[in-house]
Amino acid sequence: MGQRRRVRVLDVFHWAVMLLGLIQSGALGARKFRGGRNPQPRRALPSAHYRDRAETTESFSLDFTAVEENMDNFMTQVKNLAQSLYPCSAQKLDYDMKLHFLENTSVTCNDGTPAGYYLKESKGSRRWLIFLEGGWYCFNKENCNSRYETMRRLMSSSNWPQTKTGTGILSSLPEENPHWWNANMVFIPYCSSDVWSGATPKTDQNDYAFMGSLIIKEVVKDLLTKGLDNAKILLLAGSSAGGTGVLLNVDSVSELLEELGHTNIQVRGLSDSGWFLDNKQYRCTDCVDTINCAPTEVIKRGIKYWAGVVPERCRQAYEGKEWNCFFGYKVYPTIKRPVFIVQWLFDEAQLTVDNIHLTGQPVQEGQWRYIQNLGTELRNTLKDVPAMFAPACLSHEFITRNYWTDVQVKGTSLPRALHCWDRSLQENSRNNKSPPKGCPVHLIDSCPWPHCNPTCPTIRDQSTGQEMNVIQFLMHMGFDVQKMAHQQGMDPSKLLGMLSSGS
Repeated sequence: MGQRRRVRVLDVFHWAVMLLGLIQSGALGARKFRGGRNPQPRRALPSAHYRDRAETTESFSLDFTAVEENMDNFMTQVKNLAQSLYPCSAQKLDYDMKLHFLENTSVTCNDGTPAGYYLKESKGSRRWLIFLEGGWYCFNKENCNSRYETMRRLMSSSNWPQTKTGTGILSSLPEENPHWWNANMVFIPYCSSDVWSGATPKTDQNDYAFMGSLIIKEVVKDLLTKGLDNAKILLLAGSSAGGTGVLLNVDSVSELLEELGHTNIQVRGLSDSGWFLDNKQYRCTDCVDTINCAPTEVIKRGIKYWAGVVPERCRQAYEGKEWNCFFGYKVYPTIKRPVFIVQWLFDEAQLTVDNIHLTGQPVQEGQWRYIQNLGTELRNTLKDVPAMFAPACLSHEFITRNYWTDVQVKGTSLPRALHCWDRSLQENSRNNKSPPKGCPVHLIDSCPWPHCNPTCPTIRDQSTGQEMNVIQFLMHMGFDVQKMAHQQGMDPSKLLGMLSSGS
């Protein structure tokens, strides 16, 4: 019996090796047929895009240990390796994340429906990515009632779909997600309206539950039974309110895992579009709703309404004024775990709460000056952040967009910068403090205007729907070339040439 089992295992090995050999030769042959170079000892690929993909894709090593007891896992590794060598074979595979509700049913969405998460497992990988969704907030009964009527998906799980397809850094396609495509993907829907900070259940006295911080912890606990216990790296990522949620929760997630005995899991953070400023609004208005209320006033009211929880070290630094911990440049110095910051220098959500509403009409000179100053203020708060990516673009949210591989700062894309960050953390863990050569992680645009970076996402005229280039966009915004050239001490035609080239 044991002899027959060993023969079967050897047959599978033989089949797998032959399959991989055929796939690899087919992939190399296809590249040669398309005009690629002949294979060298170190694989050469025909374009910069694919070179970047080759450098950033996680390499697969097949685990041949205990194959007899774990045949399914071994075959999953073979399949994943086959897909990495020959992506066409992946066309019919299921890339969707599947909905799971929390085992602990006492941790709920705002309306008391069960909280949950979407999961796509990748058995061959020890890397996990947990993503926190964004979607503003509410801070009193009136605007929470309004939010429940107009955006119920962000307060209730009653109509969540059974599956969700990941995009950007959540994509399982190597061409869309060159470094994290084969990680275990987890998407936590935002249904707590509290910037992932609350710990208050729904009761007879409380119309809504605010349990954002508890939802994250319960998801982590549930995932430990689904393979997270064997993880090497856990990246807690999020966009907008989810990006702020990363800053508020990355340390507590790491501490939870340590308390549960999982001390070997390296927890890191990736905060996208969650680095808000507590600056003075362009035009002060009464705090009647989420959009018009000043950022500081929203958080001061919200943290009381949600019974919001902030990181302990930040709470001690701002005792009695814990609302400060919701602003990136104030909470960041108190965070122990490594966090990579992604932030548009001209963030649309920041401009909205600052009462700069870009409605398609040319902006006034005072508004234009305010927008420029915003970019300067953001740069100043980011200058001491070691790992960051900050393009001079007018946009909001980034890492789940399908164009997230296209935008560059100083010639480096965000996926490439994240790969460099991974490498630098690995070097640091080996007590080599110098960052890898030619692998930048501190990337911030120095040009002073929105969309002065030529790789920024496309801007469209709101009235016509037509795409606008940088000069058309700046003119549309009320940009005065003559005046700006005079301020910079240069000829107007030279300034136009610089804008056209993205200098």
